[in-house]
Amino acid sequence: MENPEILLTYLWELAASYGPKLAGALVALIIGWLIIRALTGMLSGVLEKKEVDKSLRGFFTTLFNITLKALLVISVASMAGIQTTSFIALIGAVGLAVGMALSGTLQNFAGGVMILLFRPFKAGDFIEAQGFSGTVNEIQIFNTILKSPDNKTIIIPNGGLSTGSMINYSTEPRRRVDMTFGIGYGEDIGKARALINDLIAADQRILQDPEPVVLVSELADSSVNFAVRMWVEAADYWNLYFDMNERIYETFNREGINIPFPQMDVHLHKAP
Repeated sequence: MENPEILLTYLWELAASYGPKLAGALVALIIGWLIIRALTGMLSGVLEKKEVDKSLRGFFTTLFNITLKALLVISVASMAGIQTTSFIALIGAVGLAVGMALSGTLQNFAGGVMILLFRPFKAGDFIEAQGFSGTVNEIQIFNTILKSPDNKTIIIPNGGLSTGSMINYSTEPRRRVDMTFGIGYGEDIGKARALINDLIAADQRILQDPEPVVLVSELADSSVNFAVRMWVEAADYWNLYFDMNERIYETFNREGINIPFPQMDVHLHKAP
């Protein structure tokens, strides 16, 4: 009976020593868990009211939730009498190693967060970046997916996309169409300008404010070039561009205005 009595005494002392700590730690864990759940819900509601992107909202709430729970577990373990110094050092070392191994991935992740926060472009915008151009199909945490005009899928890592130069063609509702048309030397400049202005006036897609401009821009090697500047709604840009090229060619051809093309005169001399 001696050994069971000693064991019972030891267990009783152990319970008396650690029981209150464990009970307090358990109560703190339950209450902390409920508070974290409430705080996470409040953060999600605030981000939703601020119209933060859905994917970024999910990331922030998840990160907030995991961070608070990790701090809660460490605090509860300390309340229960567990030494947490070595545990925290181990977590720090593991985090450093993982960060170094995933440096490129973390850069893309940070770039995705920056893009979703500051929104230099959104889904549906036509952009040019990193040597590619296309319509933004989806913005993910690590990559942005474009659709090229010929329906190719382009995947661009967010790291370079967030730090490099980019052109967003969809930001402004209006765009200027810049075109150059050449006529031969000796042709009537006034007549050519009048024909271009007539074509501009006849097209309802071309805006009159700002006013279209038709100017002689260059006396080139084989042509006199007109610079034509027209403002249109962004959606009409390419249709007008192609239509105007065709109409200028047909009009100049019908009116007898020569459109020069590069050519070379070769003179042969007979040797004496």
